[in-house]
Amino acid sequence: MRFLRTLFGLAMGVTLMMSSWGLFSSFAYARSELTVAQGTNPYLEKAIERVTEFTLDNGLKFIVMENREAPVVSFFTYANVGGVDEPDGKTGVAHFLEHLAFKGTKDIGTTDYQAEKAILDRQDEIYAQLQAAKKAGKVAEVKQLSQEFDKITAQTNQFVKQNEFGQIVERSGGVGLNAATSADATVYFYSFPSNKLELWMSLESERFLEPVFREFYKEKEVILEERRLRTDNNPVGQMIEAFIDKAFTEHPYKRPVIGYDEDIRNLSREDVTQFFREYYPPNNLTIAIVGDVDPAKVKELAKIYFGRYTAKPKPKENITVEPKQTQPREVDLTLPSQPWYFVGYHRPQLNHPDNAIYEVMTTIMSNGRTSRLYRSLVEEKQIALVAQGFNGFPGDKYPNLIVFYAMTSPNGTLEEVSQALNQEIERLKTEPVSEQELQRAKNQLRAQLLRTLNSNSGMAQALAEYDVKTGSWRNLFTQIDEISAVTAEDIQRVANQTFSNENRTIGRIKPAQ
Repeated sequence: MRFLRTLFGLAMGVTLMMSSWGLFSSFAYARSELTVAQGTNPYLEKAIERVTEFTLDNGLKFIVMENREAPVVSFFTYANVGGVDEPDGKTGVAHFLEHLAFKGTKDIGTTDYQAEKAILDRQDEIYAQLQAAKKAGKVAEVKQLSQEFDKITAQTNQFVKQNEFGQIVERSGGVGLNAATSADATVYFYSFPSNKLELWMSLESERFLEPVFREFYKEKEVILEERRLRTDNNPVGQMIEAFIDKAFTEHPYKRPVIGYDEDIRNLSREDVTQFFREYYPPNNLTIAIVGDVDPAKVKELAKIYFGRYTAKPKPKENITVEPKQTQPREVDLTLPSQPWYFVGYHRPQLNHPDNAIYEVMTTIMSNGRTSRLYRSLVEEKQIALVAQGFNGFPGDKYPNLIVFYAMTSPNGTLEEVSQALNQEIERLKTEPVSEQELQRAKNQLRAQLLRTLNSNSGMAQALAEYDVKTGSWRNLFTQIDEISAVTAEDIQRVANQTFSNENRTIGRIKPAQ
């Protein structure tokens, strides 16, 4: 799973959020898996007992899980806003804001904020004038304003302390400082020694209390280069953008999270500021903290630092519902690439009662070297170098896609890959999976959850994501019972209602001659 999600994430120019069952790579499926799975429920019950939660008066929720095995703590800030929430014509603004969240505050990242602010305001004015002049075709004015813009940009640099936020974290023993934007959410995360809890409280609360979106135009060029690298100049990236645009007709999942080139170019600092004000109120944030911490101390410090946030109305959700697909769709691209074949089917959101069935079904199809797709397309027929699939694309907060894909081998063709992959999909509909195969898939999913428990950072992500997307972090643990209850008949039922011709979108990358 990790290969596919990394591939798709890089191609889209951002890191994709994963469902908690897809957090980690495939594992060995020997008899040790059966041993690991035994006694799962008592272990999970003990884990649940170590989790506490509280919500500040302003609506900001904290989930805290104690793990005293090592003096470290992982922090995960989950903003319930992603690409789907962006206004039309301003795609990429959520991802842009994620970049700017590392630029500092009125106190961090600057030598003199008041002087810097005056120049930043002037920079925005000149940029607006420059864009208007370009649109009007005023060549001489464009040249003059460009020179003025470059001059004032150089002046802004004198106030910037490059990467001061990151340097503070690193000097204090912090690791893994990063962030990710997906269609569903924007997340910020890193880990500290356990004696730096208050420092994290100070830094993270300042980060979203008084952010300064400095180096805006410099970062715009960075993001445009990301898009060129991972989408415009990447065959898989081009296909993914075309594929989701074809698979979705109305829902904002059809738009690339990194944004369209023109939209990115036209974004202003004010656009980002307005987006931040609307979608980063405290009641739209969830923070998970996992590690060597005292929950009472976390709550005490949270009230001091994050209690400073002013309560605001929660953003209104205004997401267009995707109409039911009634006929097959296809998209072909001819590119300088090895041939690739993609097929996607619409499926329900993460909190749907059938989600566990989809997870088991996809595990049977594509999780590792014992999976059906690998054995059939890669080992037996030798027509593909890679053959996998996964749920929740491009997000799973709303109804989404289950996707299968394959890259042809030198001996294979797109037609052969298509036929072989479709045969395996049809098998799910017509043949009950064996008890051995079903049990192996369940054991693999159980083992993934157990391994998640052994990772502070992975656990923090899973707790926050499940809490926001399903209504409670406890659903992360009850999923194990739902997976255990999946039957061969369930898989056939869901396969037949999902894998129909009219519900299918196909994408093909054909090699340029």
